[in-house]
Amino acid sequence: MMETEKIPTDIWLKVMCALMINAVLFGAGVITVLSVPSFADQAKYLIPVVIVASFVITPFLCGFVARRMRIRNWKSGQWREGDLISG
Repeated sequence: MMETEKIPTDIWLKVMCALMINAVLFGAGVITVLSVPSFADQAKYLIPVVIVASFVITPFLCGFVARRMRIRNWKSGQWREGDLISG
């Protein structure tokens, strides 16, 4: 019987954050492109730019957000006060 390796919690958090952050960035970019009339005319060029930009920006943001999701990364008592991300 093969033993499977477990994926660390930090990796799971980063993957889950990346999926959500990528969706938000893509959605915000597409809404911006389609709602601004001068951008809507160039949508066939700008939507691929939005796709690439969302994939490029996502890893930087997910590392920042996923780190804050672990209680061990908060200073003593700081988790009660919150911060910019958690409110």
